[in-house]
Amino acid sequence: MSEKQVAAAKLSEIKNGEMKQVSVGETPVLLVRTDDKCHAIAAHCTHYGAPLVEGALVEGRIICPWHHACFNAATGDMLEPPALDSLASFPVTIEGDDVYIALPEQPADRRTPEMTKYDSKRNEGEIVILGGGAAGYMASQTLREEGCVGRITIVTREDRMPYDRPNLSKDYLAGNAEPEWMPLRPDDFFETHGIEVLREREVAKVDTAAKKIVFDDGETLQYDKLLVATGGVPRKLNLPNADLKNILLLRSFDNADEIIAAAMEAKRAAIIGASFIGMETAASLKQRGVAVTVIAPDKFPFEKVLGTEIGDLFRKIHEGNGVEFRLGSNVKGFEGNEIVNAVVLDTGEKIEADLVIAGIGVVPATSSLDGFELHKDGGVIADKYLKIGDDVYAAGDIVHFPDARTGESTRIEHWRTALQQGRTAARNMAGNATVFDAVPFFWTTQFDATLNYVGHAHGWDEIIFQGDIKSRDFLAFYVNDNRVSAVAGMNRDTELAYMEELIRLDRMPEPDSLRAGAGEVRWNTAT
Repeated sequence: MSEKQVAAAKLSEIKNGEMKQVSVGETPVLLVRTDDKCHAIAAHCTHYGAPLVEGALVEGRIICPWHHACFNAATGDMLEPPALDSLASFPVTIEGDDVYIALPEQPADRRTPEMTKYDSKRNEGEIVILGGGAAGYMASQTLREEGCVGRITIVTREDRMPYDRPNLSKDYLAGNAEPEWMPLRPDDFFETHGIEVLREREVAKVDTAAKKIVFDDGETLQYDKLLVATGGVPRKLNLPNADLKNILLLRSFDNADEIIAAAMEAKRAAIIGASFIGMETAASLKQRGVAVTVIAPDKFPFEKVLGTEIGDLFRKIHEGNGVEFRLGSNVKGFEGNEIVNAVVLDTGEKIEADLVIAGIGVVPATSSLDGFELHKDGGVIADKYLKIGDDVYAAGDIVHFPDARTGESTRIEHWRTALQQGRTAARNMAGNATVFDAVPFFWTTQFDATLNYVGHAHGWDEIIFQGDIKSRDFLAFYVNDNRVSAVAGMNRDTELAYMEELIRLDRMPEPDSLRAGAGEVRWNTAT
């Protein structure tokens, strides 16, 4: 395909360590200057299309401002999920002070990372991945990126190919995302790259001595290397009349479809639990015109994760949109004739509801695992390479791993962390020794409010705020043992993108400077 060279900018307009978005015809292009060299790549993140110029550029890495996908600034290569594809890149020529970009006639905005295919003649062994969620999918892609040509088989209990699970409680449940938007990849992607997906298969046992998977129907599947990424199972309500119709859970695509079908007839919904899933579900159902009451034992939503100030903000955001709360309350049982019609609280109050969603957390799906060291919560215990046994690795919601920054044993139930762990586990399975040291990140969107959170705080001694919580324009620094371990914020996307790199490189400011009101944290230590 012929390329046309176009003058796009003046080199003097772009300093080292800076990015500039330009338009070449109708094509948005991001110019990046690092180490006295100028590069041109597609301007928008391949995940949800965020403008990368609003993100962070740190030592040759670009961090997306929305969901923190990372890209190589020179090549556009995807470095970290949640993006799955790399950015398109374009040749650059410098003549004097003029920057010229060579674009093809029909420039693409992305490219699939270079991946190998299954080669039966090379007999490189069987890799089995238990779980078709974030970790399982990302591992399969990364194995092919790492040059693995052996057979790769993903086993999932669902009758679906890997899909975008975070959207279940957000846009999909709210009715803003079509079903065809949800798969991570089209079906032919798996066929092209020789990744087999076994659907609707329940694993009864993992026999590590024989290196085989035993299914509930007695069939077996041999493996040479195994990744366990089975995710979590929603906690069920062990309460009187919890078996009434329209008392539902939200974890899978089918769960979401069941809730949507029920919401089309329901007038009042009760959400049990003020977790992120519970609160996102409350917002989504309210947007569908259903009256919603959130019931939880905590005094504030997210109190144990984000603190009272941010929890109170989100309560007020929901109340401003018509959501009611019964906080500091526990559910005693349910009433109804076949279909639920009320939730009974321990105070004696009855909340009318013809739809109930239980969002009380998940437990690790590890019942099929024998012979592995398990945490008291049912999760598996991995080393820094995410290894849990001979030729067996684990990733995602089930994994306790040593935090690379604190050494503490940690288990994180975040979508992006599962993707990151799937990527690290795959590299180790492919023989490329890689310590899991990725920085956690999650986001939540409820009504018109989005909060981002980078790092991980087991707890905190104090929260240092910059900005104004009431106006939804702030950063919150979580300090433990005089060290900032996590940062949350709203409407501070660029700063939070830099925060990820500050945490990753162990260059976060000292709490004293933050307490003293040093002002806006700037990237001045790693450019």
